[in-house]
Amino acid sequence: MVDHATPNLPARDFAATAAFYAGLGFEEDYRSESWMILSRGPKDNCATLEFFPYPDLDPYQSSFSCCLRLDDLGAIMAQVEASGVPDARQGIPRYHPATPDPSGLTIAYLVDPDGTLLRLIQND
Repeated sequence: MVDHATPNLPARDFAATAAFYAGLGFEEDYRSESWMILSRGPKDNCATLEFFPYPDLDPYQSSFSCCLRLDDLGAIMAQVEASGVPDARQGIPRYHPATPDPSGLTIAYLVDPDGTLLRLIQND
């Protein structure tokens, strides 16, 4: 197995969080009262997000964020668009389409219902 890290993110409601991410192709791998793990893609090369309960989180005050480096940014962006997440600069949830960054990377931005910013980065 290759070393990897997984973001630990807040969720006000595990069921609502799982439903939102299911629209983006994530499946629930584990859930208890205190932890939830979602993954997307084949088990040997998947994107994994882990969530802890934070029922009192104000999504408009959240400063949580993470980067997901993806082999097929276009595929997840198609799912983001199909799921009905608005392409907007305000509001929660929302996304900003993928664009070339001055760093040379192609990056899209997604804000989930709990106010977490996910930077979706195309692997080279």
